[in-house]
Amino acid sequence: MTEGQTVEPRAGLRERKKQRTRDALLRAALELFTTQGYERTTVDEIVDAVEVSQRTFFRYFANKEEAAFAVQATVESRFLSELSRRPAAEAPFDAMRRAVLCAWNSIGEAIEEVITVDLHLRTYRMIESTPALLAAHMRRGVDMEEQIARLIAEREGLDVDGDPRPRVAVAAFSGVMRVAGQLWGRGQDPGLQALRDLTEAHLDQLEPALAHAWRQH
Repeated sequence: MTEGQTVEPRAGLRERKKQRTRDALLRAALELFTTQGYERTTVDEIVDAVEVSQRTFFRYFANKEEAAFAVQATVESRFLSELSRRPAAEAPFDAMRRAVLCAWNSIGEAIEEVITVDLHLRTYRMIESTPALLAAHMRRGVDMEEQIARLIAEREGLDVDGDPRPRVAVAAFSGVMRVAGQLWGRGQDPGLQALRDLTEAHLDQLEPALAHAWRQH
């Protein structure tokens, strides 16, 4: 057996162990955040629940806020990855719509490998009802919109600072996404399929809402 044959499995085992530790810390953090409150939860309580050290927590998360948004960060990363792979011939809005729906087709399993759908919904509601996290959520949204706008501009061969269309299109898209998320958070169905369906239904209404008269003559 060569050195390469022995080292590779061990490296894979170490990575899986690290991932299990991170997932356990994330589950513990979100359970505590959603049951006793984000502000009242300490890092000590999180690490005690997993029986690891504070040093281990900070190896995976810079702070509590990063843990609170870890699942959202995964969703955002998957969306950006999907958008970057959309065919150049697609119009910007079509590319964003198809990218987000493709991302949701695969992200559900990734989320459920780490946390339950119920905990995901409770985390969303907790973020929306916690002033410090809601402010962070809005700040993250602005940053995300800028990333998307620059990606769209690059796809279209535009100067994002000279042509307003990428930012306008992304602002409209992001507004619809926020509305769908808020309706899901207030709804009775906590399933990710319900979130995907709401997202698709509302995105389908964006162009008619902007381009056509609403009143029937």
